[in-house]
Amino acid sequence: MADFRGFLIGGAIIAAVSGGLVGAPQARAGEADVVGVVVRADGPGTYSFDVTVRHADAGWKHYADRWEVLTADGKTVLATRTLLHPHEDEQPFTRSLAGVRLPPGTTVVVVRAHDSVHGYGGAEKRVKIGR
Repeated sequence: MADFRGFLIGGAIIAAVSGGLVGAPQARAGEADVVGVVVRADGPGTYSFDVTVRHADAGWKHYADRWEVLTADGKTVLATRTLLHPHEDEQPFTRSLAGVRLPPGTTVVVVRAHDSVHGYGGAEKRVKIGR
């Protein structure tokens, strides 16, 4: 049976179960969602991506740490933008990546985000590539 204790902190009851706080930032952060994508052609076969991610970053232990551009079938990673720090006070946030080379004939890509606890699993965006 799990150990359950209640604590009164600042007028709110915080529950602890098996040593972890229920409702602590790590538990609330969930998965990283891609909420917007803008694609611009830089040159033949080369594009820039502006990707907006939403995630309830909770410090260095749980934050959105990258986003990726994949083929339409989701099987091949074409580009990765590493996010080097939590964005606790900037939500949602947009980061860019230029010089992304897409295979000839690419008409659709998938953009997904990753967080340091859950990995992948949040909302993805399918994006049409203009010619």
